[in-house]
Amino acid sequence: MSEMPLHYFVDEAGDSTLFSRFGKELLGEDGVSRFFIVGRLEVDDAEALAADLESLRVELLADPLLNSVPSMQAAQQKTARFFHAKDDVPEVRLHVFRVLRRHGVRFSAVVKDKLALLETVRTRQAAEPGYRYRADGHELYDSMMRALFARVGRFGHHRHITFAVRGNKPRTHLLTEALTEVEREFESQFGLAPHKGTTVRSAYPWEHAGLQACDYFLWALQRFYERGEERFLGAMWQQFVEVIDLDLPAPKQRGKPRGNTVIFNEEHPLTQESRAGVGMRDREI
Repeated sequence: MSEMPLHYFVDEAGDSTLFSRFGKELLGEDGVSRFFIVGRLEVDDAEALAADLESLRVELLADPLLNSVPSMQAAQQKTARFFHAKDDVPEVRLHVFRVLRRHGVRFSAVVKDKLALLETVRTRQAAEPGYRYRADGHELYDSMMRALFARVGRFGHHRHITFAVRGNKPRTHLLTEALTEVEREFESQFGLAPHKGTTVRSAYPWEHAGLQACDYFLWALQRFYERGEERFLGAMWQQFVEVIDLDLPAPKQRGKPRGNTVIFNEEHPLTQESRAGVGMRDREI
């Protein structure tokens, strides 16, 4: 009996913005995130998840308490078309989170503190006068995606990986090349291929329920990092595999990024206290 393929869905939260087009630093400005996050959701039964989310959408659209909400109107192209945590009203989010907790899904993420990124960019600009930070964020995204998939997970399966389209164009070929490079590095280091093969595709969230589910986990994690709000993260933490925090400041230098990479997982849950270094051992990679 052949192994079942693994289904992964990959999306991002926050933005990669550092500067205006005139070179002004924008961190701290309204509408510019402090953190950039890339997340990966592994789904046991993608078809069952899609069926449950679609059934929920039909139910909510028929609910007289909700169907008059602006985001539920077809013309808005929001909840009436697909679930997106930022656009969905709190009553809708509650139902979506309840559905997700019933499914076999596992979420992992890599988090970048953009203050640390800004420091790195400024240092490189000083050393390389011709260097320009890419406003599209592809360089940042690709490096974080590689860090995410360097954490191999389960071995010996064929992987189906669906990436959310960034901007207006899919980058399927480039993403495939990046994943192949990660695989080659692993095989060179350990002498075996971790997977039987990989199929990569790019899609929009309304095309795959797995991307909508990934967005919800990202939203819960983003609320923690941007607002210090723990309740959504805590409610879903049992379905988190790990969060790789790339820029945790050293305890004696709180408030100043130092690029310490720390893993939060089942053994070391992510909370405001644990991120401050209280009651946990830093696990560097």
